[in-house]
Amino acid sequence: MGSDLVLDLKGTITPANGDSPLTVHIRGFGRANTGTDGWEYDYHGFEAFHWPAGVDQVQSLVGSVLRAKPHDGGPPGVTASFIAVRQS
Repeated sequence: MGSDLVLDLKGTITPANGDSPLTVHIRGFGRANTGTDGWEYDYHGFEAFHWPAGVDQVQSLVGSVLRAKPHDGGPPGVTASFIAVRQS
């Protein structure tokens, strides 16, 4: 998001189990003295499906994010999708 727009992340990872994919629950907190000071977001995601016949697939997480606290005139409760891709 840029050098002044950072979130400090804390959460849990639940490993894949049988037919259930790896799951993440993450809370993102704005950092003091940056453009995100006072922000708070909740993330819920899953490891994306890995195609058995796929070529050069990149591991990724897909999910949704919720604005947990209001900021910059935006209300809490706003949601969006996210994709996080593993960098090599």
